[in-house]
Amino acid sequence: MNLVDKTEKTFALTTPLYYVNDVPHVGSAYTTMAADVLARFHRLLGRRVLLITGTDEHGQKIQRSAESVGKAPQEFCDEIVPSFVNLWQLLNIQYDRFSRTTATRHEAIVKQFFGRVWEKGDIYQGQQKGWYCVSCEEFKEERELLEGHRCPIHTNKEVEWRDEQNYFFRLSKYQTQLQEFYQSHPDFIQPESRRNEVLNFVEQGLQDFSISRVNLDWGFPVPTDPQHTLYVWFDALLGYVTALLEPDDEPTLENALATWWPINLHLIGKDILRFHAVYWPAMLLSSGLPLPERVFGHGFLTKDGQKMGKALGNTLDPVALVQRYGSDAVRYYFLKEIEFGKDGDFNEVRFINVLNADLANDLGNLLNRTLNMVKKYCPGDALPIANEAIPAEHPLKTIGLRLGEQVKRAYEALAFSHACEPILLLVQASNKFIDDQAPWSLYKQGQQQEVEKVLYAVLESVRLAAYLLSPVIPNISNDIYRQLGFGINFNDRIKTSIAAPFSIHATWGVLSSKQQLGTPQPIFKRIEPPKND
Repeated sequence: MNLVDKTEKTFALTTPLYYVNDVPHVGSAYTTMAADVLARFHRLLGRRVLLITGTDEHGQKIQRSAESVGKAPQEFCDEIVPSFVNLWQLLNIQYDRFSRTTATRHEAIVKQFFGRVWEKGDIYQGQQKGWYCVSCEEFKEERELLEGHRCPIHTNKEVEWRDEQNYFFRLSKYQTQLQEFYQSHPDFIQPESRRNEVLNFVEQGLQDFSISRVNLDWGFPVPTDPQHTLYVWFDALLGYVTALLEPDDEPTLENALATWWPINLHLIGKDILRFHAVYWPAMLLSSGLPLPERVFGHGFLTKDGQKMGKALGNTLDPVALVQRYGSDAVRYYFLKEIEFGKDGDFNEVRFINVLNADLANDLGNLLNRTLNMVKKYCPGDALPIANEAIPAEHPLKTIGLRLGEQVKRAYEALAFSHACEPILLLVQASNKFIDDQAPWSLYKQGQQQEVEKVLYAVLESVRLAAYLLSPVIPNISNDIYRQLGFGINFNDRIKTSIAAPFSIHATWGVLSSKQQLGTPQPIFKRIEPPKND
């Protein structure tokens, strides 16, 4: 199979394919928001981007969830999937493909992939004995279990003992090859803590893993033995490949892999790291396919310092959160306040304080009061000067000239908080600058040109901040750009990749003397803390 060479002009990334045993939770929203930010950033770089998300709909966990409400599994899945689609719309997620593992096209891809691995001699029949976590859809080693045979991830669930005939994949065969790959591709697993976790796991010796179940109807039958059903991970991971098919393509591996493979980035939660960083690469090696470029496992979320769960009554409904505060607010807090890759916490008081300080006060008030001063002090409500009038040693220009490259490196490293922080420092410096320069006093002294220079420097800094923050807060960035007289829409994928290339708009000094400035309007209304009952 001849795969088309990928270039720097394309970027394909995936979220996990989420279980549909229940409606989406805030952890699923967190991963998907991060993926959307990356996709938007790479579009700003002028790249063709393919963002894949979707749902994993097979397995015992799904079957049991359907049975608990008296529904057939497919009917149950069909009712849950729209809740993911609707939440992604609420969060302003610009995904390109939504992969469902119950799709007919997906079954064709799974069968072909199975055939490749079968012909390689890497699938065999054996007896599976061990402790199984239905919630993880994974066998657990004795050493991993908590007291009372409870799962280390789903700590309130006891694992189940299984002794059954399964088909296995020869993972042990690929131990040395995987270790050599990790050594030669040190950035394959990120962040460093996740990489070390995988290296330690592999170093202890890899065991072959089960890829089928018996006495389970909900899933694809094993092509060589229909009495067995393919295990969810051997099925689900291939959902990434199925999603690469163009809508009118015949569902073949060759067609699926023709343009976008290998995937540049798999973005996942750390609980499914092993499947993506060990099992998946080994399966691809067996099938003779190139491996993905990078797997990034982020941390878990807590609420008020506690693990979230229905039993504790402290779950965080992402739909309610967005409906109450708006998508940009939710995106900004989770990506700016939590260091991506580490565990993070949601606290509503801090959430409100951060949004009021950063978006309402620092950024919003700065834009509005500066535009109002333009209307008050400048003839024709316009700034008749441009970048050339601002010297290179100007304090705001000095920050702005190096900021674009700094933020670019942070986005590329998935360091979202490190991307946002220096942008806010420019905003804060602009607030201090306008207070120190006091253009209202300069105007009274008749220093018109100095007034215009101050206002230009501040508005250009606000523009640059809006552009660099647009992957995180696209709606607010749109409002700022519109008030500054630009026609760019950061929710338009074509315009952001063509009309607003990063090389131009990430540079300080874009605001033109011919710019038709708009009427100042609040970009983010201050949030009042909820009243205690």
